[in-house]
Amino acid sequence: MNNLSLLFSSSTTETEPIKLLNGLLTLYKRPTSHQWQCRFKLSTGAWHSASTGSDQVAEATTQAIAIYETVKVKIASDLAIKSKTFRQLATQELAMAARVVQANSNKRTHVDYIHIYTKYLIPFFGAYQINDITQELVDDYAAWRISKMGKSPKTYTQRRHAGLYKRVIERARAQGLIQQHRNIPLLEVTGGAAQVRPAFSHQEIDYLLEYMRDWERFGRNQRSNHMRRLCRVYVEFLLGTGIRQGTESMPIRWKSLQWHWIGEKRYLRIWVSGKTGPRYLIARHFVIDSLERLIKWQALPYQNLDALIEAKLDRKVFVFPEGDAPHSLDGVFERLMVESNLLKDATGKNRTLYSLRHTYATFRLADGIDIHTLAKQMGASVGMIERHYSKLTPMLSAERLAG
Repeated sequence: MNNLSLLFSSSTTETEPIKLLNGLLTLYKRPTSHQWQCRFKLSTGAWHSASTGSDQVAEATTQAIAIYETVKVKIASDLAIKSKTFRQLATQELAMAARVVQANSNKRTHVDYIHIYTKYLIPFFGAYQINDITQELVDDYAAWRISKMGKSPKTYTQRRHAGLYKRVIERARAQGLIQQHRNIPLLEVTGGAAQVRPAFSHQEIDYLLEYMRDWERFGRNQRSNHMRRLCRVYVEFLLGTGIRQGTESMPIRWKSLQWHWIGEKRYLRIWVSGKTGPRYLIARHFVIDSLERLIKWQALPYQNLDALIEAKLDRKVFVFPEGDAPHSLDGVFERLMVESNLLKDATGKNRTLYSLRHTYATFRLADGIDIHTLAKQMGASVGMIERHYSKLTPMLSAERLAG
């Protein structure tokens, strides 16, 4: 018995909280765990805690300080500290609805909530990280829902879907999972056709491309300069391909780039794995110059894009010279829009990186590219292109129509 007492006494002493970094950081153990945890207060006043993954004090101390410094960097870069998928958060909402139904089986409303989450919202949005949900993804949900239902939902049904979706977004924000300046698009309740999203005019694009030449060189520090230089190439890449920003474009690797020959003329072809399946797309010629500039900045051991394509380099394209990549370029693009006075379009809507995809579609339709070809290039359905741009095509072809 005395030995047992000594054992528990020793254990209690070893698990007392340990203050680090002049009290800013605390190591502690939960009664049910052998591993050390760490906690510290964020600038918002909220507490952040995490497991060090170790039961050894020295190792746990090193890991805790690393966690503390990493979180500080994320906050300074306007990045979310943690990340969860839509499914993980929606499952929490599902559990709440299930408890209500279990307590009162007459709560028909909550039965409907469970149905909407399990049949519609989670199957469509489930695999996406909350910060990766974009306006176009939200737009695509509306078309997907119609195909799944076999009809256009009534306004009442749209409100239900929009409200439950918003609950998940609000839960994510309450848990600190959404980047500080990130606005996650919400589901809209509409009775008619979709609105065309904010885009740029030719004059605005010319101005933007010129403005970025100097803008990329004048960040607050080296990290800011790196973000700006990568953002400039990324903007040009999106404008020249029509590819989806984020989950479709950021993972692209150099080995996915190829030359496509027609006679003696060559075109840059890119293999993309998107949410509608894999496809090839053809880049505008100016994208080649952008990528050659990126090769030089990243100090890759290749003379030009020709040599790099031949080498089939298995490395992500959109990374910093050290090889690390930002989780997102949304924040730096928003700052670019504000500083260039291009944030608002003519209707007062904020432009985002997805505005570059809509700009691409608008410009290509004006060039006379047919909707079927454009849909294949952009990895979208013909119906989706028609839904968003059919009203524009007569205006874009005004000169040919006026004859």
